[in-house]
Amino acid sequence: MKFESINFQDKYTKFSEHWSPRIIAEMNDYQFKLVKVEGEFVWHDHPDTDEVFIVMEGVLNIEFRDGMVTLNAGEMFVIPKGVEHKPSSSTECKIMIVEPKGVVNTGDKSSELTAENDVWV
Repeated sequence: MKFESINFQDKYTKFSEHWSPRIIAEMNDYQFKLVKVEGEFVWHDHPDTDEVFIVMEGVLNIEFRDGMVTLNAGEMFVIPKGVEHKPSSSTECKIMIVEPKGVVNTGDKSSELTAENDVWV
């Protein structure tokens, strides 16, 4: 076992791609992923799992078919499984997502924003 803390800011400096989650830790069957986002993502859902968005820096909007939530740094929101959503940010926003291993960022939708899975930083 390594006794080293994980520094979020250091990890964010190691990648520049948007909408491309990077794993920083695992706990049981869950992964902690850092993501830089900017612009609009695609409408998608995750039929088998909830998803949590934690905003580390910036502002994240999450649109739903019947509303929207805006998250600022230091805030989080849990999206229940099966709920269609579309994240967006007008400027670069740094977030952390927590979800089970193997979850694809675009759910069951395939798009140019579908990221390679299980990439560590």
